[in-house]
This record gives sequence, structure tokens and C-alpha cells, in this order.
Amino acid sequence: MLRFLTAGESHGQALVTILEGLPAGLLIDFDAITRELRRRQGGYGRGRRMAIESDRAEILSGVRRGRTTGAPVALLVRNKDWDNWQNTMHVEAEAPAGATGANRAAVVRPRPGHADLAGALKYDHDDIRDVLERASARETAALVAAGALARQLLLAIGCDISSHITGIGSVVVPAQTVVPFARVKAMALDAPLRCTDPELEQKMMAAIDAAKEAGDTLGGSFEVIAHDVPVGLGSYVQWDRKLDGRLAQALMSIPAIKAVAIGDGVDGARRPGSQVHDEIVSDTAARSGEPVVVRPTNRAGGLEGGVTNGEELRVTGFMKPISTLMKPLRSVDLTTLEDAPAAIERSDTCAVPAAAVVAEAMVGLVLADAVLERFGGDSMDDLLARVGSTGARVRGRLTRRRSPARA
Repeated sequence: MLRFLTAGESHGQALVTILEGLPAGLLIDFDAITRELRRRQGGYGRGRRMAIESDRAEILSGVRRGRTTGAPVALLVRNKDWDNWQNTMHVEAEAPAGATGANRAAVVRPRPGHADLAGALKYDHDDIRDVLERASARETAALVAAGALARQLLLAIGCDISSHITGIGSVVVPAQTVVPFARVKAMALDAPLRCTDPELEQKMMAAIDAAKEAGDTLGGSFEVIAHDVPVGLGSYVQWDRKLDGRLAQALMSIPAIKAVAIGDGVDGARRPGSQVHDEIVSDTAARSGEPVVVRPTNRAGGLEGGVTNGEELRVTGFMKPISTLMKPLRSVDLTTLEDAPAAIERSDTCAVPAAAVVAEAMVGLVLADAVLERFGGDSMDDLLARVGSTGARVRGRLTRRRSPARA
């Protein structure tokens, strides 16, 4: 089992992740972790905070001489902006001598759409900063660091993950558009929006510019694709073992994600079954004339009955607009209970590209956990051997004729 916890605040000293369950012997690509953290900071529509931070993960435990030991891996991502917030975010009862940055006033005007009000009421906070610091999407840097390690485990068994933007505001890629994984993977990592349609990407960027000019924000959608996923991850035997449910929970846990679709998702609910389900056919031309079971389509998104079926895993996330508006919505001052404009915090105009990177990490964490659940193995040698033998068995069933099952 792969599990993780994160800790840290947006303007605190650092973010911390503890990831437990990685097999011993996984070779770590440190540059890949940094690359994923930088991807999370990029994308058209990001705010000034991204110009301050230059995220890099420090591995504190669980790795020796470049390989995992089987012990929990602890990662630390420092907040460079901490120097500007020490007088506001110190952990001591009083600010220590030499603390830097302004002592900012309490936040008392909750933002519609944010955790501000619900969190203040739940935990009985007078200063909403105690809510927003942890509820901030800054925490996703810790998720991306953990996900980068999980994805390295997946790469070791041949499974790769990427994503692309499918909509910003009302500018959307047409429904049922299937973008090949190779085309998504070929896009530059630092592309402004990572949309595979250049004309639509320009329209998306223009929409973000218009929203920024109006003091508004925009949401959108993205698709995460996992390529070469082993057959049989997840299970249909209990509700909590279905992989689609676990993926949906993981993506819905990302700040501002309000809906998740797998495969054709909602679009499939509006068409008859004959136009939705992926037929199973025998391709007699494959493998020197031997029959091979194939799927001409992948509308299910690689999951049937909560189990991966060997096709590409395709998951779409839908992100609402960011809740901090430069022209704030109406709110209430919690100290006076009188009408007041919502608080303004430093924020982005659009963070859909960043959310897609976080979603890749979360999909990676869920799939890595499912791989370890299915195959087990305390070392990478054990895991690779089990993945290989199971894969050979599955391929054998699909590439030769078998006697009919006994009644």
C-alpha cells in the first residue's frame, strides 16, 4: 500500500510530504522531481507568487545513494516567500527577534467559493488566515513532489502519464475529440497552456487576458492520460476498491476541482449504448494471423467495472474559477456582521494548467498504489518480476484460442 501525508502552510517555512510504501531499489531521478514542480508553477494566467518561488524538493529520508530503501520517504519544499511573512506566520506565541516581513491584519471577510467561511465556522477561527493558509493551492506542491516519485515507479513498469488542456472558460475542445497520447507527450513542457489545438490555445489565452483585465477569473478542464496501464488494477468486488472511484476522489481533492469524468463521461450519458460501449473484436491480421482481442474505441477511458482493461486510462477534471477576484464579490465582515467586499489575496487569473500537473501527480499516486496492491513486492526486483509474469499470462489469453470455459 502506498500512502502519504502532507503538512505546511502557504506562507509558512516549508511544505512537507511523507510517502510510505515505495519498494526498495527504485532509482530516483531527482531532476524529474524538480521538473514537475516547475511545471506546476507554469502556465498562462498564473500570479506574482510564481515569480517568487523556485520550488525544489529536498529528500530527507528513505533514499540512499540514489535508490529507495523501503523506508518512508520524507520530502521538504521550502517557501522562499517565508522571509516576507515571518511576523505574520511565526509559530511562537510572540514574533521572535529578527523576524522579517509585515505583521498583517486579521482576515475577516470570507471569499465566496473559498473554504474561508466554512473553515472559520468549523474550527472557530477569528482570523480566516488560519483557514486559507492550509486550504491554499500552495499545498499542491507537496502533492506534486510525492506524485513525481510515484510516477517514477510507474515508469519502471512501462506506464507513463501526461495531460492536456481541453477548455478554458467557454473556449473548449469539441466533445468526443480523442487526442493521441504521443501527441500530448510531444508538446513542450513549458507550453503556455498545453492545448493540442494551436488556434484554440490562442483563443484560450485571449479569454484569460480578458478576465484579468476585468478583475475576474476563469476555470476550465483538462484530460489526464495514462499510457500502458496494466490490466486488472482495481476491483469490482467492493465499492471502495473500484479504481474509478479512487481516481475521482483523488482529483476532486485538488482545490477548485468540481467534477471528474472518465472516458466519455457525461457525454456518454446522452447517447444510446450502441454509440457508447467499446466493442471487443478479433483482429485476424495481427500477429501473423493469430487472433488478437482488440478494442476499436476507448470511450470507457480504460476502466470497466472499476478495473483497468488494458486501454489507455483517460480522466478529465473540471476546475471552477479561482475564488479570489480583484473586483471582489459581496461578503460580510465577521467582526461586525455587516456587508463588506470579500478579502483580496494574491492569486492567479487562471490555474487550470497547474491543476492538470497536480492531477497527473494524483493519478500517478493512485495508480502506483493500485499497482502495489495488485502485484505486491517489497523490492523493485520482486515487483518487476510479478508485473512481467502477470503481463505474459494476460497477453497469452488474448493471443491464442482457448477451450471454452467449463459450465
